[in-house]
Amino acid sequence: MSPEEITQQMMQRDYFSQWLGIKVLDQKLAYCRLSLIVRKEMLNGFGIAHGGITYSLADSALAFASNSSGIKSVSIETSISHTQKLQEGDEIIAEATCETESEKLGHYKVIVSLKNKPDEIVALFKGIVYKTSKIW
Repeated sequence: MSPEEITQQMMQRDYFSQWLGIKVLDQKLAYCRLSLIVRKEMLNGFGIAHGGITYSLADSALAFASNSSGIKSVSIETSISHTQKLQEGDEIIAEATCETESEKLGHYKVIVSLKNKPDEIVALFKGIVYKTSKIW
């Protein structure tokens, strides 16, 4: 299966990513680029995007990038730093890239930025995935 076919198959069953309104912009081996638009129901009590929104977008990018090789992979450790607040209507992009990998582990970096200001990073996410023995 190609990286695009794997992502498409994953998205068909990923109801949370569908609910978020995630769109796949680009998919290659060990790489994924996604977007979403911040909606009113994604805002917290301060009227800004809940931190879980950027986290969830980055986590989905991690999942699609790390599974693109055809080996089923699952996250075992993730973390995020929020660097900018987001408002309703902001469109954000998550770009996941593999930093290093071994036979069983992959280390990924995901940069979340504003679509109309790609140099303006709103969150930095890192994730480690475990490569199972199952294939797509």
